[in-house]
Amino acid sequence: MANQLIENKLKLLPEQPGCYLMKNINGTVIYVGKSKNLKNRVRSYFKSKQVGRRAELVKEIADFDIITVTSDKESFLLEITLIKKYQPYYNVQLKQGTGYPYIEITNEKDPQTRLTSIVHKDNGYYFGPYPNVYAAQATLRFIQKVWPLRRCSGHQGRPCLYYHMGQCLGACFQEVPRSKYEAQIAKIKRFLNGDIGQVKQELTEKMQLASSNLEFERAAEIRDQLRYIEQTVEKQKIISNDHTQRDIFNFYVDKSWISVQIFFLRQAKLLRRETKMFPLMDLSEPKDEFMSFIVQFYNQKNRILPKEILVPKGLDNDNLSEVLGVKVRTPQRGTKRDLLKMAKDNAKLKLDEKFRLLELGNRKTKGAQAEIFKALGLPYGSIIESFDHSHIQGTDPVSACVVFKDGEPFKTAYRKYKLKGEVEHQNGADEVGNTREVVRRRYSRMLKEHTRLPDLILMDGGQIQVDACLDVLRNELNCDIPVAGMVKDNHHHTNHLIFGDPINGKPLELIPMNPKSEGFYLMTRIQDEVHRFAITFHRQTHAKNSLSSKLDGIKGIGPKSRNKLLKKFGSLKKIKDASIEELQDAGLTLPQAQSVKLTL
Repeated sequence: MANQLIENKLKLLPEQPGCYLMKNINGTVIYVGKSKNLKNRVRSYFKSKQVGRRAELVKEIADFDIITVTSDKESFLLEITLIKKYQPYYNVQLKQGTGYPYIEITNEKDPQTRLTSIVHKDNGYYFGPYPNVYAAQATLRFIQKVWPLRRCSGHQGRPCLYYHMGQCLGACFQEVPRSKYEAQIAKIKRFLNGDIGQVKQELTEKMQLASSNLEFERAAEIRDQLRYIEQTVEKQKIISNDHTQRDIFNFYVDKSWISVQIFFLRQAKLLRRETKMFPLMDLSEPKDEFMSFIVQFYNQKNRILPKEILVPKGLDNDNLSEVLGVKVRTPQRGTKRDLLKMAKDNAKLKLDEKFRLLELGNRKTKGAQAEIFKALGLPYGSIIESFDHSHIQGTDPVSACVVFKDGEPFKTAYRKYKLKGEVEHQNGADEVGNTREVVRRRYSRMLKEHTRLPDLILMDGGQIQVDACLDVLRNELNCDIPVAGMVKDNHHHTNHLIFGDPINGKPLELIPMNPKSEGFYLMTRIQDEVHRFAITFHRQTHAKNSLSSKLDGIKGIGPKSRNKLLKKFGSLKKIKDASIEELQDAGLTLPQAQSVKLTL
């Protein structure tokens, strides 16, 4: 249900193209969209029933802004700019580039061929990306043997080893004519663009010449190069009658999700493919989201635009072409139309597979979490938080908070706490004091920052921890978050939950969990995870404090000197193994360094 601010702003929306920015209660932009008609599009979020991820988005919208433009092209460009700027949570998050290597012919006085994972706008020639790293490395070695450019670091006054091996034109000791480089580069470009007929003919002639001159080793080497071309460069089936670089995009929509399939045609062959799947925010206009995806796809790092892009019918090809700066077409017949259909079939196949896997996975994640809420008599909630404490006989007390979202760890929301100890409880081993402190710190901050509170808190312990947590939440923070305790038996195995709200008249009671149910497995997983996280943090804290205390006991070593040693070496063993000179390099004086060596 829209609040009054949103209701008032909806009445003022213009019927113009532009972008809209959805914001949460903190004013953070959580979604950016575009539309040809802002009034109709933005109103649709609040005036119709929503499902899936869009329903989740609408729940969090507390305000929105709009920016009007004069054309659909401008809204395209503005949308991409705003997504880059705000990185909204509900927009599709594309990874930066492919991670695949390219073969580069560098733009230098003495150019070279090399593998690179980063594409620079430096007027160099880039070919790829190659999904098989080993094939890319083998291709590069082949090029460097057959059409050498520069393999050394540059002029050094004498020929390099690669020059003697015939894999460098000699920039290491002489001036290489530009025309010589250009001739080699032209052959490399022809080869990498798929024109291998001439290459095979030249190599065959060289092999025959070497054989007639009784240079059998050289002839065998060329024979191996020919075999390599046949096995690697020619092994893919030719699927086009020209060598235009093309990317083919198609999509399939089902159950509020869109699956996008991309085919990459290079050298008249299908070099590789990629699949992207994400929930739709606007079910009425999937083609708009599809077009926005294409534009974002090429705004990523390491994305090289092809000569031509093929898309299904029904899109604004002219607009896409103008925004991207390359030809965008929809083929009507022939091989290219068949490839477009194959891309759609693959997109459907991938999405169907995802739903089957989701269905199986949900039984162990979201379904398991639903079992816990059902056992407690609560409506389903997506976020569970759990706490555990760790210390050694009260020293270096710490606490850890883990977060599970729909049955899976939400690790970016995990938090660590060094406990200070309450005024009335100075002993770090006091579980009540530790629980009260961490709960107070965690949720007072979340309330202050208007962050979404969890739907359930699971304490790693019994009634003592649950009572302490409830006391802080109800009597100090005025929060009504449900709290349950994960109780262990005499063998230290979790066997049931303890749940209730005595402060509000609901006594605590034991809630049994079926030990063979997915809900039970999830509960023990949460307990194991929070225990692991707390123990790991405590070990790190204790080790650091132990090292600090040992250094503090050395005569002449104060806090500043101690911090210098910790920053430089990080462990007691490394400090003990360090020489006097290394200790002085860390910032100690000679007497201090000698004192450290004598003491440790």
